[in-house]
Amino acid sequence: MEFKIAKVEDWQTVIDEILPTMQHHILLLKGNLGAGKTTFTQFLLKNLGSQDEVSSPTYAIVNEYDSPKGNVFHFDLYRMNNMDEVEDIGIQEYLDSAFLSIIEWPEVYEEELAYLPHHVMTIENDGEYRLINYH
Repeated sequence: MEFKIAKVEDWQTVIDEILPTMQHHILLLKGNLGAGKTTFTQFLLKNLGSQDEVSSPTYAIVNEYDSPKGNVFHFDLYRMNNMDEVEDIGIQEYLDSAFLSIIEWPEVYEEELAYLPHHVMTIENDGEYRLINYH
């Protein structure tokens, strides 16, 4: 699926389209700094019924949110240097116990994630629009 959005409110259209298609409990979010990964996550969590305030997990590495369907873990692996560091935070335990795991900057751990069913969303910001590719 591909989307082109121009304003913050357009994220709801993206959510309306992809949420019914989500079959897996891992979502990889790729995109440059400021592309909209956390904004997308805010809209997603709201639509999953979470009342929690969503923020970027840049410094915490992982944020936990409650939803009526179960725990949602939101990771930011930007500062991780290798797979060992990611495993040291206990990522596998989080993935095993989550209703949904959203992983920003997954590239450092993507080789391990390749063996797990997941979705990928890439967000590109060209200055005027955000171009989203989801599969």
